[in-house]
Formats: sequence, C-alpha cells, structure tokens
Amino acid sequence: MKLLVVGSVAFDAIETPFGKTDKILGGAATYITLASSVLKVESGIVSIVGGDFPQSDLDMLTNRGVNIEGIEIVKDGKTFFWSGKYHNDLNSRDTLVTEVNVLEHFDPKIPESMQDAEILLLGNLHPGVQLSVLEKMNNRPKLVILDTMNFWMDSAMDILLQMIAKTDVISINDEEARQLSGEYSLVKAAKKIHELGPKFVIIKKGEHGALLFHDGKIFAIPALPLEDVFDPTGAGDTFAGGFAAYLAKKENFSFETMKSALIVGSAMASFTVEKFGTEKLQEVTEAEIIARIKNFKDLTTFEVEV
Repeated sequence: MKLLVVGSVAFDAIETPFGKTDKILGGAATYITLASSVLKVESGIVSIVGGDFPQSDLDMLTNRGVNIEGIEIVKDGKTFFWSGKYHNDLNSRDTLVTEVNVLEHFDPKIPESMQDAEILLLGNLHPGVQLSVLEKMNNRPKLVILDTMNFWMDSAMDILLQMIAKTDVISINDEEARQLSGEYSLVKAAKKIHELGPKFVIIKKGEHGALLFHDGKIFAIPALPLEDVFDPTGAGDTFAGGFAAYLAKKENFSFETMKSALIVGSAMASFTVEKFGTEKLQEVTEAEIIARIKNFKDLTTFEVEV
C-alpha cells in the first residue's frame, strides 16, 4: 500500500543537556517518511519549503524511495524553522524561535502519482489544511490517520472537530487527550474521543509508552528503556511513521495488526532519540528494527502461574 504524508519539512536547531546543533533537517513529514523508508514502504510527501532548502536533503529522500513530487519549492521564500531547548529530564522544553515562513501560506497540492494512496497520514498542521487535503483526494483513502496538538484545540477547535469526525485513527499525547475529552482518566478520555469519530485512539505517554483503544478493547506497551537518549525531537512523528508503514506493509487495519504496528512504531522511535534530529533514522536498517522489536518482545512477554 502507498502512504501519503502531509506535514512539515523543516529546519530545526536543538539544544539538550548532551549538546546542541545548528540548523539541521527536521519536520514531521521528514521523520514519518524516513521511518516508512526503513520498512521499504512506498511513501510520498506533500509539503512546502523555501529556496534555502538544500537539494542534498531532497536527494536523500528520493534515494530512500520517498516521492517528493508534492513538495512545493518557493524559490524566494524561507523554510519553516524551529529552535528549542530541552530541560534535564528531556520531557519538557522551551521553544526559542518559531519562524513559520512559507508554511504560513501552505496550500497542499497532491501529485497524481499519490492520488491512489491507501493510507493518508496527516501530520500536525492547522486542521483546516488537513481537511483541505481530504477534499483534494479523488477518493477517500482506506485509512486516515490524524496527528494534532493542544495549540489547535485552543485556537481552532470547531474545525478540528470537523477533521476528527473524518478520521479513522487519532494519535495524541496524554495531555492532549485530557484536554480534548475533558476527562482525566485516559480510559474515559478515549471513550469520549471515540464518540467524536475515530475508530482507533492512540494515546502516547512519552517515556511511559502508549495506549491503543478500539471498540472497548485496550492494548498497552511500554517504551523501550535506553542507555542513551540525546534528543527526543521527532520521536512522536517517527512513531507515527513506523505505525503507518507497518499497516501499509501488512495491508491490514485490524486491531491485532495495529497492536503490532504500535510496537513497530515504538521501536522506530527508540532509534530517533539516540542521536540529534534525523541522523540516526537515516542510518537504521531493517535488520536493526527487527532486532529491537525482539527486545520489545523479551521485555513484555511473561508467564504467570496462579
């Protein structure tokens, strides 16, 4: 199955307790499609960059099998830029700089080569932009996956609810789930979010793993304990990319398959945090992913005699 990803392709400058970077490659769509390329899934990006975006990065995506026909290049514009500094626990951060630049006037254009994508993953953008993508598809994809954040809940809730109603899978963190639902219990929150439209609800809990809810069923996974965590930027997007790519590879959207996809996404994200930006994700092989998935299995499989 083809995976169409709509989201940012950007520059980041990151500072953590372990070091700092100058401008490096970032953006939700970048992390998502790099994760999908590890699993050899055919994917395409719809995004926008400025004339300052390096051809070498576009070539890197193409060489990894990512269709970049949907990346609009505004020659006299500048690419979206974000700079942030993480605190010692790496769970919180301060945004230092946000330059929206060409992303401010982003009008997604879907190339004909990706109109038949069976899976659509809408990265964290204004919900109005996300809705416009669905309207521009010749046919509704078989699976629509949505990522959003509390900023849109604060500033564009009405149109966000319209987008959520058209979504099959929503992926948000625990804080966002509580805000969207008005419930503190994540089980109750998931039930409320189901009522808004999505059949599947993923609630991410950072270093504490993730939860998957569907039709009264719950599946929980831990995060893989790691010796070295350098940079959590893009981990959530990598998770989404691994999750969606596994579903595309299996051509199956059942709850059981999504349980496995959750583990694959978590395994993929565990690589991202080991280096700055997309650096580690560009090095990961399919064999390494398989080995890390085995680590998850060893971590969570047990027998209890009662």
